[in-house]
Amino acid sequence: MFGRGGRKGLVGLDIGSHAVKAVELRMARNGFELVHLGHQNLQSDTIVDGHIIDLNHVSDVINRIWTEQGIKTQQVATAISGHAVIVKKILLPQMSSEELDEQIQWEAEQYIPFDINDVNLYHEVVGMDAAAGQMEVMLVACKRDKIAQFTQVISQAGKQPLIVDVDAFALQNAYEINYTPPPDLTVALLDIGASVMTLNIVRGTNSIFTRDVSAGGNQYTDLLQKEMNLTYDQAEALKRGTPTEEGVTSDDALPSIQAVTDMLSLEVQRTLDFFRATASSDATQIDRMLLSGGSSKVSGLTDTLAERFGIPVERFDAFRNITFDRKRVDEEYLREMSPNMAIAVGLASRIAEDR
Repeated sequence: MFGRGGRKGLVGLDIGSHAVKAVELRMARNGFELVHLGHQNLQSDTIVDGHIIDLNHVSDVINRIWTEQGIKTQQVATAISGHAVIVKKILLPQMSSEELDEQIQWEAEQYIPFDINDVNLYHEVVGMDAAAGQMEVMLVACKRDKIAQFTQVISQAGKQPLIVDVDAFALQNAYEINYTPPPDLTVALLDIGASVMTLNIVRGTNSIFTRDVSAGGNQYTDLLQKEMNLTYDQAEALKRGTPTEEGVTSDDALPSIQAVTDMLSLEVQRTLDFFRATASSDATQIDRMLLSGGSSKVSGLTDTLAERFGIPVERFDAFRNITFDRKRVDEEYLREMSPNMAIAVGLASRIAEDR
């Protein structure tokens, strides 16, 4: 998205509000091979509403991952999401790429609710209608201060930020390399992070709708703390099925967990309703949903979503089509971490662009 090529190695670095995830891939004979994998939790309130409050802590965590995993590569691809990112598809008269480059800023001003001087713009022609003399252009705008903050924290850790992507498209990259989708299959990719849900609806390899929703796994933690008088760490453990030392079990927490699951499901329902109201009529049928992000592992969530939407829902396997050395990588750990690592895998896969 925003970045440059020319690299021998690349680490995909997903800086979320709850944890930092790092993945390094290399090109092997039959696709991608996993080189390194790292995951470290952040202290609570280190990142609030997408804004990094404590840059020193985040850079320290990044360094800890590099040290613990023995990562030598210094070049990094990262991604951002939330209110600082706008993705729009717009229809324009057919024109040359040179003409589009000249006009895109003026066109963007009509659609982007930010001062155009405060954003970085990216555009790509994604469709042509020769009969109507029109082309469909995907327009992406990211606030420069958000990009600057993420690149600053990476630089502060002594790494080189080469690429800043968007979560939804990194997620799609991971989907394409792992699932090799047929052109007529429409899949909803739903990444549920701690504070943001990212939805990308993909038909074949074409993104037809993306949206970020300000809701996520923190809601589980907040409600468990409030309703069951737990600490942050106790609530975090309990939502993942680990009972507290005081004897509070996941069964005790089930009503609170289900209440949040219902709320998150409703948010997804509203987003899908908006998609169906604005999409062309032949593209609104979703065949399946793939669930990623740390909160995708909350008990009962996949079943609730499958029941609500009447489609198969399963957890995203971010390493489904990626080889790894079983002597170096614990297969059970990899399987456990797989849904958490989807965005980092998608970022790391951009190493292939240099080939």
